[in-house]
Amino acid sequence: MEYLVFILTMAVFALVIFGTEAVRVRKEEKKFIRTLYEDYHKLVEKEYALERFVRIDSYFNRHKQEGQLDDITWNDLDMDEVFKRMNYTLSASGEEYLYYTLRTLKQSDEQLEHLEETIRFFGEHPDNRVKVQLAARRLGYTGKYSLYDYLDNLDLLGERSSRKNIFLDCLFPVLIGLMWVNFSAGVIGIVVLIIYNIVSYFREKGEIDPYITSFSYVMRLLQSCGEVEKLSMPVCERELEQIRTARKQLQGMKRNSYWVMSPYRGNASGDILAIFLDYIRMIFHIDLIKFNSMLKVLRGHIEDVDVLIESIGYMETAIAIWEFRQSLKNGWCIPAFDETGAVEMEEGYHPLLEVPVKNGISAKRGVLLTGSNASGKSTFLKTMAVNAIFAQTIHTCTADQYRIPRFRVYSSMALRDDIGSGESYYIVEIKALKRILDAALAGEGKVLCFVDEVLRGTNTVERIAASTQILKSLCHPGVLCFAATHDIELTELLQKDFDNYHFEEDIRDGDIFFNYRIKEGRATTRNAIRLLELMGYDQEVIRKATAQAEHFVTAGVWQ
Repeated sequence: MEYLVFILTMAVFALVIFGTEAVRVRKEEKKFIRTLYEDYHKLVEKEYALERFVRIDSYFNRHKQEGQLDDITWNDLDMDEVFKRMNYTLSASGEEYLYYTLRTLKQSDEQLEHLEETIRFFGEHPDNRVKVQLAARRLGYTGKYSLYDYLDNLDLLGERSSRKNIFLDCLFPVLIGLMWVNFSAGVIGIVVLIIYNIVSYFREKGEIDPYITSFSYVMRLLQSCGEVEKLSMPVCERELEQIRTARKQLQGMKRNSYWVMSPYRGNASGDILAIFLDYIRMIFHIDLIKFNSMLKVLRGHIEDVDVLIESIGYMETAIAIWEFRQSLKNGWCIPAFDETGAVEMEEGYHPLLEVPVKNGISAKRGVLLTGSNASGKSTFLKTMAVNAIFAQTIHTCTADQYRIPRFRVYSSMALRDDIGSGESYYIVEIKALKRILDAALAGEGKVLCFVDEVLRGTNTVERIAASTQILKSLCHPGVLCFAATHDIELTELLQKDFDNYHFEEDIRDGDIFFNYRIKEGRATTRNAIRLLELMGYDQEVIRKATAQAEHFVTAGVWQ
């Protein structure tokens, strides 16, 4: 009787534990669902360790094409930070596809129209949006490596066959039959076979364990895409049909996958059932046989895995763009495309600024920006560049209006010495500028480029001469260049090719004030020496510097 009471008590205790955990999980899911409905515009904080960024570009690196942003432009414009600002995705597939989207300029109306229809659909159908997001959340992440890293390394496993494992399993009934003839020989044979299987199991298990993560993600991908496939979303019919086709090709991975994918496989929790199943695996190699079967299916259908990642990633990206739009308190617009070559922006701002000063411009030819440091030149260039990218990637611009032709976008802005190669800043810079010139001369579409402080890495005389000719070469049809400089001489030398704009500051009451407003014409203020005074430099230094500057302006030579 005491044993029965003990067993019942333990059963009730287990039920309470499992029940409590189930209630907790359900409460957390309800809370999460509520945030998806009510707080969709709030960006969830994510930890962006270095290995995460190494993984994020995996889909992009395997889908290279013409017109994508190169690394220099991406880094110049701090696009990693822009990506983080709009990363509302909930899975590795969504995250990698969003990154790919931001680096891939779309050149057709059909692509952008389909994206816009998808964005609007999810905005107008919150139930479908939330269900896709829940499926994405269940899909989750792969850790510090991308699924593509694992798929690329499948060949390292070599050709794997289960014939040996199946043959050894077939020996068990033979040895059991032998026990009826010679009991001792049969028992010894079974013991030897069990020992051999256990020893060889751990060697093979060590080979396949690193790939279990990728298999697990593929299985979750199949499950999540299966949930999405059931939804009624006419606007995503193309993506849903791709999912249906790809899942059919990968169904062979699902049958009996429990033996490989079970969370209790190799679990050291002490659970009696888990221990028993582990011994079954060790003795009969069931998980190894199933792994080989799953590997064969996966190797033959990697393209279908790619299709599933693309399809659910595309939907997650559309949702992330919609949520990004809702978070833009300073306004946004859908861009208009005008192939005449002019760029027009009204009340535009940089998406990373919480309280921006908005600016606008209408540029039909090159623009040359002048003004002192910290006056707003670089921020304006980045605002124009990021919005030009946004227009052709996420169909969303941080401006009241933005009109632009379809451009290939390049920049040369935030360069630095390359210590690894031993190249100086000047060498790095002229290489960056050369790639823009090459793209402009290639004639493979219009080029929009942004240059900040052209050739700052060399002496004044050669800088002005070379800068003049480089910028002139960026003024032929099909190329629009925005450049910032401190060299006022360029405003005179390039006045036939570039329109002059400037930013200025105001020094009053012993302090400096910037309004960050772009104005037509060249900069007229020279405050660099005055700023030395504000910073407390010796008055003799200030006096002599002022005298030298005034003499040069008057005589044209240095004293």
